[in-house]
Amino acid sequence: MHQYDLYGIGAALLDTEIEVSDRDLETLGVEKGVMSLVDDTRQRQLVDDLTDHLVAASRACGGSGANTVIAASYFGLRTFYSCKVASDDNGDFYLANLDAAGVGYPRVLESADGGTTGKCLVLITPDAERSMNTFLGISERLSVAEVDSTALAASRWAYIEGYLVSSDTGRAAAIALREQAEAAGVKTALSLSDPAMVHLFRDGLGTMIGGGVDLLFCNRDEALGFTGTDSVESAALALREHCRSFAITLGAEGALLWDGGQQYRVSSPKVHAVDTNGAGDMFAGAFLYGLNRDMPFAEAGELACRAAARVVSQYGPRLRPEQHGELLNAECGMRNAEY
Repeated sequence: MHQYDLYGIGAALLDTEIEVSDRDLETLGVEKGVMSLVDDTRQRQLVDDLTDHLVAASRACGGSGANTVIAASYFGLRTFYSCKVASDDNGDFYLANLDAAGVGYPRVLESADGGTTGKCLVLITPDAERSMNTFLGISERLSVAEVDSTALAASRWAYIEGYLVSSDTGRAAAIALREQAEAAGVKTALSLSDPAMVHLFRDGLGTMIGGGVDLLFCNRDEALGFTGTDSVESAALALREHCRSFAITLGAEGALLWDGGQQYRVSSPKVHAVDTNGAGDMFAGAFLYGLNRDMPFAEAGELACRAAARVVSQYGPRLRPEQHGELLNAECGMRNAEY
């Protein structure tokens, strides 16, 4: 009997979302649609330049891996998350969010040598695209020391956030976690996270994947960039060398899935997208929930598409707790209608 359904590792970031225009991005010198690593000075400069926008800003516990694990927890999985926060107000806020979501974590997370909890400034344009400016703070020093081997060995799945590739110690932690999971018979999943990570750290992601993970998550651009191909179909074939199954998200077009034997194309509900931040994270959380509950691979993908469509139709990277139950109730209703 496993103590946890899902163990995740990733950066701990306090997200601040702000609505801006494309002209704002140009004025600020922010690259649209990707995650850019910045230092504290640059992030403070951006916040100062956007002072008149802050009245509409919202703050939330975030980081890609955390969004996925928290979503899985609200769907009903037993979860655990390894990260690194500092002994500051943002760190306290972050841990309180994990507690509220029912996510377990190592109880000694505070830094002994000071530091600042990481922050991510998420700029949302009218086309719903998100442009992220991330100051990793103490998350840059996330290391093998944050891997809880006991909790990992007691889990069914391990989920690795691809953003860890940007830090030497984070990459080492991701590799160690994968190796420990494989040794303990824990299934492994990894997300490529962002086109910029693929472009800048492709070889590092390869070392994190090693001989192949059980499940690889990526979007269209990440799949093309990682495989060096020019079509989703070609990328899908090339990805099979790196994983035993995959899910390629295609935005409003749904997702392309491969369960190791059969390929599926699943559709996404038509919605009015206002904020794409967290869409891939939610997809992964819902998908992993479905697999943990023994849903057929394609059905897990369909649930994941519906969950991602719901999250992009409102502001913020996550759903409200009760919305996870609403999605599952709708899923049950759809299944009953088929019989």
